[in-house]
Amino acid sequence: MTTAVVLFTRDLRLHDNPALHAAVNGADEIVPLFVVDEVIAGGRFTNPNRAAFLADCLRDLDESLRKRDTRLVVRHGDPVVETCSVVQAVGAASVHVAEDYSRYGMRRERRLRDALGSVELITHASHAAVPPGSVTTTGGASFSVFTPYYRRWAQERLRDPLPAPRRLKLPKIAAGRPPSAAEICDGLRSRALPTGGEQVARRLAQRWYSRGVAGYDDGHDALADDATSRLSPYLHFGCISATELVARADRRAGGVEAFLRQLAWRDFFQQVLAEHPDVVDRDLRTHHDRWRKPIREIEAWREGKTGYPLVDAGMRQLRDEGWMHNRARLVVGSFLTKHLYVDWRVGAQHFTDWLVDADVANNTLNWQWVAGTGTDSRPNRMLNPVLQQQRYDPDLAYVRRHVPEFGTPSYPEPIVEHAEAVARFKAARSSK
Repeated sequence: MTTAVVLFTRDLRLHDNPALHAAVNGADEIVPLFVVDEVIAGGRFTNPNRAAFLADCLRDLDESLRKRDTRLVVRHGDPVVETCSVVQAVGAASVHVAEDYSRYGMRRERRLRDALGSVELITHASHAAVPPGSVTTTGGASFSVFTPYYRRWAQERLRDPLPAPRRLKLPKIAAGRPPSAAEICDGLRSRALPTGGEQVARRLAQRWYSRGVAGYDDGHDALADDATSRLSPYLHFGCISATELVARADRRAGGVEAFLRQLAWRDFFQQVLAEHPDVVDRDLRTHHDRWRKPIREIEAWREGKTGYPLVDAGMRQLRDEGWMHNRARLVVGSFLTKHLYVDWRVGAQHFTDWLVDADVANNTLNWQWVAGTGTDSRPNRMLNPVLQQQRYDPDLAYVRRHVPEFGTPSYPEPIVEHAEAVARFKAARSSK
């Protein structure tokens, strides 16, 4: 009787889960294990919003496992220590885990491999449709610009999505219970959070492909319509796989290519992170900026009280929902880094504090893109928040939805004039 441990991290699903699939095919008994990591739960990469979503995901995963005659085994603490303890308790011969391209994830993998000794650690590409290193230039180097990367990405032949197991056998072991949101990270949460879990993700994806994606190409920037998939939190936690989403897409249908391009951006940023793990806190392409630190202006930006209605609406949506429309993310990011000339790391951390989908690669590298320190081929571009509002929210429906005092005497005056901000930014960048 052989036993394998499947360590779930950010692959909280049964369908198309390479680690789980390989374990089931290679062992008689399976321990589906999740460790509430004390470092992540107590650190700067967890917030109460993501804790609530994660708690939903773990309850959902446990429910799905119970339907297959097993349970999710939950432990709290250091994932290396707890995994080794479970391995010893059940006499497991192998541990399966999804690859992770963050500094912490790669360090966790090295520690786990060392600690397991003779027990085999098997890693699986699970987070990306096209894993880092699969798409390279003719010289074998990683792409540093998205467009040529995407051309190659679109030609890649993906593996077929894997079925969910029908039944699993759990060895004798105390399972524990899925944690509550407060046990993971207590604190103030947004009032309108999405519900987490694989079952919700699969319903959302089905509805998206049957009714939503057709208008994505034309409507994804229309802020008030919100014609987006809303799948980003589910992709971040691995409630559904990017591989399956690509496989299910009918490329002949309207809007699909534009949606697939967004999935390719996600893979592109994971590739950049894998090659440059220090981009989390260091410029990918530095301009040696001497960033300003205007405390009152930064606070006005965080609170959505800048006097620029589209910026304020985006920041209020973030607080209300733990999510923000992608067009608004670009506008608020450009405003902070270029109008206010504030370090992109300030914005990235604020997003980390509130977003449910604050993926390390996507969040960091999108912020570097708008700041002009990342992969953008036009690093000094500035988005005019007034023109962006006129173009993408011409009726002010999005603004009024999130900034009810707009148009009244209580709405603030702009904290900086656009022309002044443009001149300051140009002067700062040209002096480098």
